[in-house]
Amino acid sequence: MGESAGAVALSIVLVVLIIFVIIVLVRSVRIIPQARAGVVERLGKYARTLNPGLTLLIPFVDRLLPLLDLREQVVSFPPQPVITEDNLVVSIDTVVYFQVTDPRAATYEIANYIQAVEQLTTTTLRNVVGGLNLEEALTSRDQINGQLRGVLDEATGRWGIRVSRVELKAIDPPLSIQDSMEKQMRAERDRRAAILTAEGTKQSAILTAEGERQSAILKAEGDAKAAILRADGESQAIQKVFDAIHKGNPTQKLLAYQYLQTLPKLANGSANKLWIIPSEIGEALKGIGDVLGRSTPDEPAATPPVNLATAGTETATGL
Repeated sequence: MGESAGAVALSIVLVVLIIFVIIVLVRSVRIIPQARAGVVERLGKYARTLNPGLTLLIPFVDRLLPLLDLREQVVSFPPQPVITEDNLVVSIDTVVYFQVTDPRAATYEIANYIQAVEQLTTTTLRNVVGGLNLEEALTSRDQINGQLRGVLDEATGRWGIRVSRVELKAIDPPLSIQDSMEKQMRAERDRRAAILTAEGTKQSAILTAEGERQSAILKAEGDAKAAILRADGESQAIQKVFDAIHKGNPTQKLLAYQYLQTLPKLANGSANKLWIIPSEIGEALKGIGDVLGRSTPDEPAATPPVNLATAGTETATGL
């Protein structure tokens, strides 16, 4: 019995030793993933910072704190009420991009760096937006982002954190202000539409007037050229008639006869109320009368000569 009891006790001791060795190994060997960092405390005091890879710790002496993520992190904070310079309360959503650069400072210089960044962002945002009116706050996002990033990066540098970017996701004014802004924008769009319509009408009128002017100019130029061509044609016709008459060598009698034939045409027309007989008609009629009053020996006796000058005068006057 004594030997069996000793064997059992020995077995128990061996099992305890094996378990102890396993625990020691587990607590001694640590594997740090990539883009992670670990802070080691030895007997409650900062000892060193573990880089990615395999490392050994002293069991029950060294303590590894929770690993820190060295990658750039994105934190979206809930909407914060901010009062603008013109006493309007707007709700602003912010997004902060930051990265842990010093694990020791991020562990010992600040208790909760995420909460600290959130509170610092809120206070800085209120200071920046508080100096702007609503319109400036809505249109100056880049300026607000730059000021926030400068203040946050300066304040979080001693915490071992680098703030790379700060973005404003949304700036929501009150509903009443939104309705007023929509009405203002609608009125502005209507004004621009009216201006564009007026400009179009103006341009249309200008183009129409310009077209009519060009048409009138071209028509006047055409009429002028047509009149010139007609005058040239009439001039050439008169010249040809004049040349033909002179080449035919007409006698005084023929000219007087043609003159008499032309007289009735002068009286034609509904607008002729008064006809003035030219002074040369007497000479023309006298020459015709002399011609008709003569009789050749072979011809029979003619009727008594008629005073054509008097008859022509009476006829013309009656017309």
